[in-house]
Amino acid sequence: MPITSNEISVEVNGQVYALPAGSTLGDALNVSRAPYIAGAAIGILKKAAEKRTEKITEYAINTPRGELRIEIKDPESLSGKLWAEHYKEYEGKNIHWASTEALAFGPFEADIKPSREKGSFEAFDILFGAGGFDPHNTHLIFSRKKHTAEYGSPQEGAFATIITGRKIISKLSREDSILSIEPVIEWEQIAEKVCTTNLSTPLENGDSVFTYFEVELSRNAPVGAEHFYSLTREGTLKVDVVTSSFISDNSLREVPVPYENFEQRKEGAISVRTVGYGTGRTYISREERPSSLVHSVVGQVTKGLELIKLAEKGQKLSLESLPPQIVLLGHSFEEVEPVLTSIGIELVREGYKEEDAVIVRQDPPTTLEILGEAKVTAHAVPRSKLIEVELYEERAPKSVDFFRHSLGLKTKTVGKLPVYMIYETTYLFKTEEEVVKYKEILPENTPSKKVLAGEIGITNQAAKRMGTIGVRLVDDDLFGPTGEKFTSTNIIGRIVEPERLRGIKEGDAIYISEVSHRKTYNKENGNEDKR
Repeated sequence: MPITSNEISVEVNGQVYALPAGSTLGDALNVSRAPYIAGAAIGILKKAAEKRTEKITEYAINTPRGELRIEIKDPESLSGKLWAEHYKEYEGKNIHWASTEALAFGPFEADIKPSREKGSFEAFDILFGAGGFDPHNTHLIFSRKKHTAEYGSPQEGAFATIITGRKIISKLSREDSILSIEPVIEWEQIAEKVCTTNLSTPLENGDSVFTYFEVELSRNAPVGAEHFYSLTREGTLKVDVVTSSFISDNSLREVPVPYENFEQRKEGAISVRTVGYGTGRTYISREERPSSLVHSVVGQVTKGLELIKLAEKGQKLSLESLPPQIVLLGHSFEEVEPVLTSIGIELVREGYKEEDAVIVRQDPPTTLEILGEAKVTAHAVPRSKLIEVELYEERAPKSVDFFRHSLGLKTKTVGKLPVYMIYETTYLFKTEEEVVKYKEILPENTPSKKVLAGEIGITNQAAKRMGTIGVRLVDDDLFGPTGEKFTSTNIIGRIVEPERLRGIKEGDAIYISEVSHRKTYNKENGNEDKR
């Protein structure tokens, strides 16, 4: 459709739309119906910023063995200009010959003046060389180690060097070829870019808009992938740290994750730190980095990498994960079976199987293992044993974090809580998982006048039974839910229906889920979490 003088052309997530002149970011969202979660940041790249600079110095070369990047030493040199004008012609070229010192892709015709002198070359140098000093028999030569040779190269010798992916050179063989070559633009040097939550931002002709990014999770890292699903449960990723080489979300820092997948961290690679400071922290690479023994690669950004590069600290980004997470916990058999059947997954029912059954455990526990086995066993209990709670995160953030971590609610939607003592109207619980990192629970949100029936308390470090969790079914103006003084009690939330505890016995277990809530956002002051 032709664009009139009263219209502008705007690209939203790769799709072009004609909008009335003067349209805003919000208008583009309405017309495109693009994937987007309210309050998330949206990237805008101006048309001028998309133009390639006259002298690009970095290129990505993709081979069957992986990607390597090269840097042009002098774009003004004869070889540098030859490369810039013809690099696309080298795609599809096979390795013609290889030795311990070098390998050559080609042949092809090139406008060079071969020198008959021997040249000295460093490891990872790149040069043009004419076989038999014939420009019609030119090759692209990669040096594997320091050596001297007579390649019929131009007088200037090497015109580029490999800067990343150097190990790939030793793996390449005669069966390999150049799959693709793409210039790399340094985004941090682009001035005309915006990442904003303001939907009133005006758009101009030629703007490119990025509302979300898409992720493909790795079947080689099922536990790490589930960690990422948990991190992005609400469809957003929080940007806690921004550097030139990565962004990271620290929300699940200190939640242990096993090392599963040793893989090169390409642009858009998603990795989780598995050892040392920052364990559980999730990274998305903005540029290529080598493999790491402490970073397990759990997925790859397959669409919307521009948004990752435009993101700023403190923002949230919308995303979609593939495959979608399979979450059975908290649902009935009747709810999940049709969905599982539609994707070829067999459901095996276990435990309580009446109409009021609710699933509290699934095996395998991860989405990718379920898909791999095409089968899942779901264990259910009576719905009366599933207790919904509302947690006071703003009033007692550290104590709530302790509670979630102890029950596994940081990575699951349902957590198990064993009952270890009941007296009169007081119920005491001890978690199955000991949270070793919490050596103390400082006083936080301690009551002053009265504890209401159904409020959840945790004994803090002022008493011996630190970490005990309790609930009372009646109001009390002397003692907290765990039977301790007010000064020894942190109030962390409330049970939505306290009467559900009646009939529970010592030695039983209840199952906890957080009451569902909708997030709304304040457009003027940034993201604001409201219940």
